[in-house]
Amino acid sequence: MSSSDIFIGETIGTAILILLGGGVCAAVTLKASKARNAGWLAITFGWGFAVLTAVYTSAPLSGAHLNPAVTLALAIKDGDWSNVPAYWGGQILGAMIGATLVWVAYYGQFHAHLTDREIVGGPGAQATAAKAVEAQEKGAGPVLGVFSTGPEIRNAVQNLATEIIGTIVLVLAVLTQGLNDKGNGLGTLGALITALVVVSIGLSLGGPTGYAINPARDLGPRIVHSLLPLPNKGGSDWSYAWVPVVGPLIGGAIAAGIYNVAFA
Repeated sequence: MSSSDIFIGETIGTAILILLGGGVCAAVTLKASKARNAGWLAITFGWGFAVLTAVYTSAPLSGAHLNPAVTLALAIKDGDWSNVPAYWGGQILGAMIGATLVWVAYYGQFHAHLTDREIVGGPGAQATAAKAVEAQEKGAGPVLGVFSTGPEIRNAVQNLATEIIGTIVLVLAVLTQGLNDKGNGLGTLGALITALVVVSIGLSLGGPTGYAINPARDLGPRIVHSLLPLPNKGGSDWSYAWVPVVGPLIGGAIAAGIYNVAFA
């Protein structure tokens, strides 16, 4: 695979991943969505199917890493770091594109949600600057969960540990069961296995932090949230943003170490 194929494949695949994954979060969260309040099961299965679709689409071009933690683990496993920049660049760009497409698809719902007095306060459906400032001071705005993750209980050590543990499970599954014949990305059966593992992680370990388990999945959409012209969107919670980046990278590195010691 050339660097350009890798970059294009990861951009397309990660964009699809975030479009469908962020899309289910928007569907469950936003006012005037037919799927509003569908619940955690809808979110976990939505993300699992998002992984499946994204992997099958991008695997022929890039091997469908779609996650900097997976790329890091494969680099540690194989000792080849030459394509890491292309993978990571495509993943971040794709995540930003996918998050932007979620905003486009749910444009009316975002507006209705963020101008509703039950959501943002104020008289009638008027947007209020004071409410936006208050949300920024608290960290996360009312629709940030559509774009990126956040903890239910803010404890940096526990939140980091949760992301590390979840990512270890994901990456070990990829390394032991998911790779294609060349060992450089996900295979056809591996895509299905990985999608089911993502559902399992969401159901079992997703409650504390929203299970980013993917630095690009969290960072790219968080950047988009900070840039989009959304009324009363509140803050992007940058004080927490390092956890879903550092945690999965640590988890990916640990998983690669476990694989090299126990399986290689």
